[in-house]
Amino acid sequence: MPDTASACTLGDLALEVRSKNAGPFWITLEAFMPDEETYRIADTLITTELISDLYHVRPDSLQIFRIPQLRVVKVSFPRPIVQGSLHDRDMHAGQQHVPLACTPVPTTDINEWRR
Repeated sequence: MPDTASACTLGDLALEVRSKNAGPFWITLEAFMPDEETYRIADTLITTELISDLYHVRPDSLQIFRIPQLRVVKVSFPRPIVQGSLHDRDMHAGQQHVPLACTPVPTTDINEWRR
C-alpha cells in the first residue's frame, strides 16, 4: 500500500472532489480540476478499474463522463443500497467521494505536471 501521508492525492490537486445522488438508485462522483495539466492527470487516473476497485462495483455498471471543456471527470454507478432504505447510511451520498479524493497520484504524473 502506498504511503498516503507523503503522497499527493487527487484531492490535493482538485478544486473539488464530491459525490451526490443521481436519483435513488445511482451515485455520481465528480472531480473538478483547476487547469489542463491536472485535468489530464485526473483523466488518466480515473479509470473503470480504479472505480471498480475503490467502490466494489462491477466495471460494466460504471458510466464515466469526461468533460475537458469544464475540466471535470464524472463517474456514475448504481448505489449498493437504495436511497432512504432501512440500511442506507448515507442518504445523500455526500460522503462517497472520500476514497476517490484520497487516491494517491503516481509520482510520474506529478513530475510531468510540474514540468
